[in-house]
Amino acid sequence: MITMHAYPARVLEDLKRRIPWEAEFLQAVEEVFLSLSPALAADPIYESERILERIVEPERVLGFRVVWLDDRGRMNVNRGYRVQFNSALGPYKGGLRFHPSVSLSGLKFLGFEQTFKNALTGISMGGGKGGSDFQPKGRSDAEIMRFCQSFMTELYRHIGPDTDVPAGDIGVGGREIGYLFGQYKRLSNTFSGTLTGKGLNWGGSRLRPEATGYGVTYFAEEMLKLEGQGIAGKTVTVSGFGNVAWGVVKKVTELGGKVVTLSGPDGFIYDPEGVSGEKIEYMLRMRLSGRDEVRPYAEEFGVEFFRRERPWKIACDVAFPCAIQNELELADAQMLINNGCRYVVEGANMPTTNEAVAALQAAGVHFAPGKAANAGGVAVSGLEMAQNREGRAWSADKVDESLHTIMRQIHTICVEAAARYGQEGDYVVGANIGGFMRVAEAMIDQGAV
Repeated sequence: MITMHAYPARVLEDLKRRIPWEAEFLQAVEEVFLSLSPALAADPIYESERILERIVEPERVLGFRVVWLDDRGRMNVNRGYRVQFNSALGPYKGGLRFHPSVSLSGLKFLGFEQTFKNALTGISMGGGKGGSDFQPKGRSDAEIMRFCQSFMTELYRHIGPDTDVPAGDIGVGGREIGYLFGQYKRLSNTFSGTLTGKGLNWGGSRLRPEATGYGVTYFAEEMLKLEGQGIAGKTVTVSGFGNVAWGVVKKVTELGGKVVTLSGPDGFIYDPEGVSGEKIEYMLRMRLSGRDEVRPYAEEFGVEFFRRERPWKIACDVAFPCAIQNELELADAQMLINNGCRYVVEGANMPTTNEAVAALQAAGVHFAPGKAANAGGVAVSGLEMAQNREGRAWSADKVDESLHTIMRQIHTICVEAAARYGQEGDYVVGANIGGFMRVAEAMIDQGAV
């Protein structure tokens, strides 16, 4: 078991003293710092260069008001943010999230995680995150357009293809990216690859909606290969039913596995025959409907619906938490352990609490953190940036092949980094050290900036 080294412990304690209200950010920092301790103990240069003090402070935090008119002509005011966390490896890269829960603490947590996730891909991307407490649900297209235009009117001066390249996230899909890009183009008088997740006929990449789910599945496949196994024949539980869950279901089914659960805020469905064929198409229609309930699936296909419950009590070989942060808690982890689950692979950002991770690892469950396993989405965003620079559109096969290669490489980085510091098989340690090393070495090379 790893004990936190004195250097990260000191930096973490100072952070807790200064910003005790930023609970999500502090949780992410603590998880990373614990993992980094073996590497920090082995080389004092990181302390002498004060890398941890620098790496936990965003390079820039932008906050602004967003004023927009609703369909009744009334003024509305929301808060907008962009956290440009670290650019040591390339332009800031990370999604925009439109949801009432958006806060500075949450965006700092996401930007911090994004920095290491992007580093693992091997693509020249820094880390950032942004968004607003605006709720798109229940708003007309015209209202969403006016909000996006107002949001971009402030943000456009701080982004660009070589500065900061935002993408979509929760509440920001193809429609919102279109409105944001249109306003950016109008204000900057340029047509560039400044946003990713664009439409296919104006600079977008094939497979972007499925990319995160595909990447998560490819990572799980590599984990299973180490024990001479594969996805085929495995029973899989999935939470969520958005883009990530949809991609996981498609790829797991293609590889011969069986997904038996989906979930939403209203509860989860259990489909013992598996989510496949027309059910995947129905899942897509659910996702596009704007509703966030999964009960309609249960009614459509005559399967069990568990109101206000999570899917982790269902027996499985592999679990993919793909919904929201901190959705898999200690009690859920214990249910997975008791039911014989052997692999937990994060599809969302930090969906597993630190206590649950510790319990899973102590029980011998192979656990893959989101910063490694769900890097497929930002990897394909990076591939979209490459396509934009070339002025060309790649085929779906080329994108999928490149994504598969990147996920294999990330898996290798995690395995080798963990083994190098005496933590063989610990994907959390491997992912954190592997990503940190790339960022830290670049920061040292670039001096006191």
